[in-house]
Amino acid sequence: MSYFLKIIDFAELVIFIYFALAAIYITIFGFASLLPQRKYKNKHQLKRKFAVLIPGYKEDNVIISVAADALEQDYPKELFDVIVIADSFKPSTLEALKSLPIKVVEVVFEVSKKSKALNKCMEVIGDNYDIAMILDADNIMEHDVLSKINEAFNQGFLAVQGHRMAKNTNTHFAVLDAVSEEINNKIFRKGHRVLGLSSALIGSGMGIDYALFKRTMATVDSVGEDKEVEIKLLKNGYTIEYIEDARIYDEKTSKKDVFVNQRRRWIAAQIEFFRRYFFDGLWHLIRYGNFDYFDKVLQMIQPPRILSLGILFLATALKLILDLSGYKSETSLIAFELWLLAFVLTIITLIITTPIKFYNKKTLLALFSLPHGFLLMFKSLLKVKGASKRFIHTTHEHIEKPIKRNKNNS
Repeated sequence: MSYFLKIIDFAELVIFIYFALAAIYITIFGFASLLPQRKYKNKHQLKRKFAVLIPGYKEDNVIISVAADALEQDYPKELFDVIVIADSFKPSTLEALKSLPIKVVEVVFEVSKKSKALNKCMEVIGDNYDIAMILDADNIMEHDVLSKINEAFNQGFLAVQGHRMAKNTNTHFAVLDAVSEEINNKIFRKGHRVLGLSSALIGSGMGIDYALFKRTMATVDSVGEDKEVEIKLLKNGYTIEYIEDARIYDEKTSKKDVFVNQRRRWIAAQIEFFRRYFFDGLWHLIRYGNFDYFDKVLQMIQPPRILSLGILFLATALKLILDLSGYKSETSLIAFELWLLAFVLTIITLIITTPIKFYNKKTLLALFSLPHGFLLMFKSLLKVKGASKRFIHTTHEHIEKPIKRNKNNS
């Protein structure tokens, strides 16, 4: 029995170290996000030409509205093309798209992937562009996004992530998804930039030097194409900027089955990239001092916030119950107070990185869905095998614009 207890205590130690380090990591960048980002001076005064790339798979419900809205940028019309990459659209949808002043590139694949669609599109449209602006088929941009991306390029950046935020908060899961994305914006984007590291990319609402993006994407054939592009950019020494006031509205998950599929895909991709790039990232840190690249690899093994919160809560509660019952393991190295500290750090970080606008009754009610979300996250983990190898489609249905679309909306 003593050997069994030692195994249990060792497992507790490993689990604690993992989740405690994750808590410290998000706490550092969460508090950093409270500080202002550094302002950069313009090195150039250029107006670059954009290819606004909108890949979509069976997105007939939203794509026409999104394409039409993308044309409404306050940027010279001759300096940007809206290009819809249409995979498995209905003939009526294609006809409606072709009536708009946009380009439509139809693609057909035996196995659909966003990376394949983007690569095929850039092969078709040629190289007469300076910046690739990538949107999802449900994304709505504020009217000044292209101008702000161009300004960041004038400051010397070749890769820029905009502020992607919720288009809808119509269900409890949509609210939780919206809050989660804003927390990630603070920790993995603004907080990182405040401390001099690169912003994380998020797959849409991002502008990358066209030639660089095309060259990098040609080496990518994964489901998590945004993370692979990000890793390769950081490995080659590029810095990714974050523009907090360049707002792009994105549909949030409303249904639990979509939530599971989405998280399943994300987790699978992150595990795959951590396995593939960890030792290379460590080597580049030691050999070249490329902390940006190594930090990105470490992000791949970060637990989802809802999973971390749930595990820390359960472990802290269990430890407290054992202490109150008088049970004391002679080999355990982790006291109740240490579990509590990791849990409290996580809670504080989530509080300070949640925007003020979410402190309302709707969010309070959504918090009661956290236990359900926690269970769904475990369900995602159980089904993660093979998810990084195949395309898992997330359907979209919200075509309306957000109520507020102005500079004060945050």
